Amino acid sequence: MSGVKKERFFRRLRVLGGVLGFRGSDREAQGSDREARGSDRDGRGSDRDGRGSDRDGRRFRVSRLAVLAAVGAVLVGTVLAGALGLFASGGPAAPPGGAAAGAAGVPAGLAGPAARAAAGVEAGAGASPPDLAALIADREAWLRGHPDDHLSWAVLGAAYAERGTRVGDPAAYPAAERALRRSLKARPAAEGNTAALLGMGEVALARGDFAAVRRWAEEARRRQPAAWRAEALLVDAHRGLGDDAAAGKALERLRKLRPTGAAALARVVELYRDRGWREDAAAVAHDAVARARTPAERAAALRRLGDLAWERGYARDALGRYEAALRAVPGDAPALAGRARALAALDRAEEALAVYAAAWKARPLPEYALEAGDLYAALERPAKARERYGAAAVAAERAAGYGVNQALAVGRHEAGHGDPGRAVEVLRAEWRRGHRSADTADALGWALLRAGEPREALPYVRAATERGVRSALFAYHRGEVERALGREGAARRLLEEALRINPHFSPLYAPAARRSLAELGEPSEGPPEG
Repeated sequence: MSGVKKERFFRRLRVLGGVLGFRGSDREAQGSDREARGSDRDGRGSDRDGRGSDRDGRRFRVSRLAVLAAVGAVLVGTVLAGALGLFASGGPAAPPGGAAAGAAGVPAGLAGPAARAAAGVEAGAGASPPDLAALIADREAWLRGHPDDHLSWAVLGAAYAERGTRVGDPAAYPAAERALRRSLKARPAAEGNTAALLGMGEVALARGDFAAVRRWAEEARRRQPAAWRAEALLVDAHRGLGDDAAAGKALERLRKLRPTGAAALARVVELYRDRGWREDAAAVAHDAVARARTPAERAAALRRLGDLAWERGYARDALGRYEAALRAVPGDAPALAGRARALAALDRAEEALAVYAAAWKARPLPEYALEAGDLYAALERPAKARERYGAAAVAAERAAGYGVNQALAVGRHEAGHGDPGRAVEVLRAEWRRGHRSADTADALGWALLRAGEPREALPYVRAATERGVRSALFAYHRGEVERALGREGAARRLLEEALRINPHFSPLYAPAARRSLAELGEPSEGPPEG
């Protein structure tokens, strides 16, 4: 085999291994990870939707296990060696924490919780709030005596941004931006300061400004073509802008640069979900659990499995995933919110409300308050529902004051519980600025229906349901639009689909879907709708 052919052969294996997770070579992917396998119907025989179509892929994987095992062992060893390099001090001659960096853009000399946080943020796996606090305190102390250390300013900015996301504190984002701009002043992008460019992209992502994310990531990639974090940011930016094709291309580049990293696997799951490839998304999510190297990585992977199970109506399986995530990282806010959803679906409403309160305390995001308000409303406790809806509005307003895009939260709140006209105004502005994800299309369509404009709503709800993702909420919204237009056959089909996807998708709207179906009655014997 020629050298060129060998390179092509191994390149294909590396890409393939990034998708399949080198299952045959990884003992963690077998009996040692019971939480991520035994109880989940996702990716197994109980899911009739994807069983038949996935057989070829299973045979394909089995037929190559021996080769993938060998290649997987090499690549996993390489990744682990790189990860260990994040903690390198750079040798005795390196100044403690100065610009003589260890591997991958992490300042040398860090130790303990600060080192864990820096490595986790750099690897795209996140870090716990206590470790982030230690890193922030460490870098602030260092920078008081070394104000020209551009790398430490970049690390400080990234730590602030991560802290803002982890604890739901939007006040951290201006601090992050100030630190990153200070880094760029100390060493401009033209001189190779890609760490600060990537940090600016991450702040823009936390604020929901996807066009800015794309600009910063493209500049970082131009300066450093092998920067995998730039590709990860581009996947997120294109998803937020509704450009599925560009997101897919960025994901392919990311997988070549970082085939088994947590950031790559997470985005594979998200894009597969967006395309409706639920079996494949679940398979990659299982592999991500098995490959997790830190509690934060493990919790995030388990949450994704929980989300996939929840979206398919498997509330009990979802509950097990969320509880496993909470064992990995107690107090993890997204896992708490997921657990609350699953408990509500299992008719354990009072427990669900208590868990929603814990999620809100851990990370006061508007969506958690909105979900709790919907549950109170479904339980016919209007005063409590209004209190939660009010808390959501206050949280959204506060976050917007720090530059965080709250259009979706405001639009959903106003459409469902406030002024639908304002919801339309806010969401139309979001659409005009290029934020055209399926979520934005669905929210705008629903707001238009609630504002009495079903004909205008139809193209948006169609766009949301036809993108690929199988969402019970999207199907319900489109069903109600079709019903308002007198298209009873289409309405009946979509409302039935919503309840088939997830019979408990919302404590408010799942019962509303059942009422609408009852009002529509049985289909007539007339000709099909045109």
